[in-house]
Amino acid sequence: MTRIDFYFNIEDKFRHIAELAQHALARRRRLFVYMPDAHATARLENTLWTHPPAAFLPHCRNDHPLRAETPIILDSDGENLPHDDVLINLTEEHPPFFSRFKGLIEVVGRDDNDRNQARARYRFYRDRGYEIKSHDVEMENNNGRR
Repeated sequence: MTRIDFYFNIEDKFRHIAELAQHALARRRRLFVYMPDAHATARLENTLWTHPPAAFLPHCRNDHPLRAETPIILDSDGENLPHDDVLINLTEEHPPFFSRFKGLIEVVGRDDNDRNQARARYRFYRDRGYEIKSHDVEMENNNGRR
């Protein structure tokens, strides 16, 4: 069954995804980032090129010829999925293909609209019997500073 993690109270979703990607790559995991549109995809690509400043996070779009060899794939249509390791969802609804992945990560910002949409996705997964882990990033960051 797919492992589901919700990360919420995220100030900058794209930067948080870059941090998650860095940790995932260190563990030799592959990521498929399900994007809402081309504009968001371009923003995430820019973040992956610049964060962290001293590292490179190899990524490409799903239609790129090297997608089979690239550990981070960005896509907004969910067709021809190259692997089934970890899915990061940035869309407003649950990805229809999420259950084929070993892991699903939901990244939730601080604004009310994003939180309400995330609550609906959370209920969707929970009502289908998925175990969900929640991570309050703001609280975790504050606890780490003490």
